[in-house]
Amino acid sequence: MISHRALAATTFAVSLLLGTAALAQQSTAPLKIGILADFSSVYSDIGGQGNVEATKLAIEEFGGSMFGKPIEMVSADALNKADIAASIARKWYENENVDMIIDLPTSATALAAMEMSKRFEKIMIVTDAASSDITGKSCSPYTAHWTYDTYGNAQTVGKAIVKTGGDSWFFITADYLFGHSIERDTGDVVRAAGGKIVGSARAPLNTADFSSFLLQAQSSKAKIVGLANGGADTINTIKQAAEFGIVAGGQNLAGIVMFISDIHSLGLKMAQGLIITEAYYWDLNDRTRAFGKRYFERTKRMPTMNQAATYSATLHYLNAVKAAGTRDTRPVLAKMRETPVRDAFTDNGVLREDGRMEHSMFLFEVKKPEESKAPWDYYKLLAEVPGNQAFRPMKDGGCQYVK
Repeated sequence: MISHRALAATTFAVSLLLGTAALAQQSTAPLKIGILADFSSVYSDIGGQGNVEATKLAIEEFGGSMFGKPIEMVSADALNKADIAASIARKWYENENVDMIIDLPTSATALAAMEMSKRFEKIMIVTDAASSDITGKSCSPYTAHWTYDTYGNAQTVGKAIVKTGGDSWFFITADYLFGHSIERDTGDVVRAAGGKIVGSARAPLNTADFSSFLLQAQSSKAKIVGLANGGADTINTIKQAAEFGIVAGGQNLAGIVMFISDIHSLGLKMAQGLIITEAYYWDLNDRTRAFGKRYFERTKRMPTMNQAATYSATLHYLNAVKAAGTRDTRPVLAKMRETPVRDAFTDNGVLREDGRMEHSMFLFEVKKPEESKAPWDYYKLLAEVPGNQAFRPMKDGGCQYVK
């Protein structure tokens, strides 16, 4: 009969052996990237399959292999549900040797998956979700927020519109964290500039009918109807606002989070004159045009800022792994932070301690149809806003991991 001491020793030896085997398997496994996206719903146009293609472009540009093995990629649809995002992230990190997860289509899915990133101490890069809470009160030491956020967009678009006389606002708000963050951050900017918020209406995510919310906006008499939503919700709001005669009646629309794919869907006749902010536009310079052309050859569409950012973040991550000589999270993140981001997405990026990738944002006006010279020639550049002016200072974010 085996004694308790002998049994304990045997159990310890087996667990040690299994742990060593697991570590050995991880060290010899191919580097693997997981894309957790929206492939079927309201945000599929701004990220979705386009983010998969952007990741592939980055892997190909890097050379396709790491540590002598081909880099692997997996993808899944989060269905814009926090519990599903958390479940997939856990499975990927715990059982499928995924080293880094990228995309995260909504703020709720991002925050849920970030908890798994913290639990397993694995890297996550958010390129689609926008809430400034991701690098604020809900920040993580293992998450980078790459593309834009509600604070940065509010600072650029909101401030510009108030300066031109749009000093009373009514919000049509997507009724979850992302929409609430836009309304909060833009409202702060409007009030700080001397404007006022006269009301808001909360609309369910992916609703088809905005009529009741537009009627409330119309009756508010606000100069600006702020669209605190994104993707297909923004497109549908603008289309239905035209049917209600919102702009014809003297009010103006503010698309606080908009993408070139939205303008493409709306058409210049309907979108002309909109003031929007983006982190990337394919026709800014030779570097952005070169990437836009490569991306267009694969997809027959120009990239959104999220798709360009997904390419950028993937490439920066791969270069950091190579420079660190390991896939281990802490040395890779250290390399990501100490290395400036210089690529087709931005030429002045830096990854901060709170996870915010700080870079220039751009203020654009959508062209009139007669001003556009070619397909996807949609924007006139109004201003470049440096990252340290666009994004919230680290000291003000409330991130507990900032020293």
